[in-house]
Amino acid sequence: MDLSLALVIGVVVVALVFDYTNGFHDAANAIATSVSTRALTPRAALFMAAAMNFLGAHLGTQVAATVGKGIIDAPQGTHGLVIVGASLIGAIVWNLVTWYFGLPSSSSHALIGGLVGAALASSSAVHWDGVLDKVVIPMILSPLIGFTLAAVIMIGILWGFRRSQPSKTNRGFRHAQTISAAAMALGHGLQDAQKTMGVIFLALVVGGYQNDGDPIPQWVILSAATAISLGTYAGGWRIMRTLGRRIIALTPPQGFAAEAAAATVLYTAAIGFGAPISTTHTITSAIMGVGATKRLSAVRWGVAGNIVTAWILTIPAAALVAALSYYALHWMVE
Repeated sequence: MDLSLALVIGVVVVALVFDYTNGFHDAANAIATSVSTRALTPRAALFMAAAMNFLGAHLGTQVAATVGKGIIDAPQGTHGLVIVGASLIGAIVWNLVTWYFGLPSSSSHALIGGLVGAALASSSAVHWDGVLDKVVIPMILSPLIGFTLAAVIMIGILWGFRRSQPSKTNRGFRHAQTISAAAMALGHGLQDAQKTMGVIFLALVVGGYQNDGDPIPQWVILSAATAISLGTYAGGWRIMRTLGRRIIALTPPQGFAAEAAAATVLYTAAIGFGAPISTTHTITSAIMGVGATKRLSAVRWGVAGNIVTAWILTIPAAALVAALSYYALHWMVE
């Protein structure tokens, strides 16, 4: 086996490991609200989320094209494969660090940061216009839209059910949350599994096993969908506690409003714009939005501040780890 093929196989394996960590890191995005309101049991919620992740991964490849072609230009051959491998290591390390501390940071932005950091360390081209248009602007807008849309939906629910009995309303929204949580999990698969597909496709192009204009192979789609589903089923309990309980004590109507708003933003970004937005940012800001409709003090802003700090640090921290990984791999392989 020549070095190039061995590196391609290695990068694909590391990409699927990243996909798995993405699944258990972000499992909370889809189900934390449903579990915290007792709409679903934890194990049933995880099984549902894993299944919907798998289905969502097959709904499109627009985000994969952005990640695979629109962020960096990796050179052909061994050098390019080292860059892609280093970017994945940067993303995985940051995922594990934030998972350990229970912080719902963005796996998507960790991957983008990894790609940029490895590219800069190797003096490769970074498409800064693509980073700005497809990453930075959506990174700013998606939480704001998620916050506002969730607040609007929650206000509509409060007005529409103002004369209903609270116990009956809560019971009804527990059932509705099964649908909204499934929609959120489908959106997670649509967004996050595609990011791994894009990186694997980039490795295949750099290694000379695909042409840049080819469609993403079916085996890449299937393997990425399977890895993120298995990771989701493994569960990310530390982050689930943060999203489901520490930001705000959620009721079933609030959980439904947050999930419905976040799912809407995810579908719009992926299908309409091919933008790799963060499911974590979107659902977290939506939870804050529904909490703020009750009263601003209902949101634990100290916890929210820690989360936002992790958001800000994600891209540069993952970029730094990826750059250091590039230097190490470059020294060992090339």
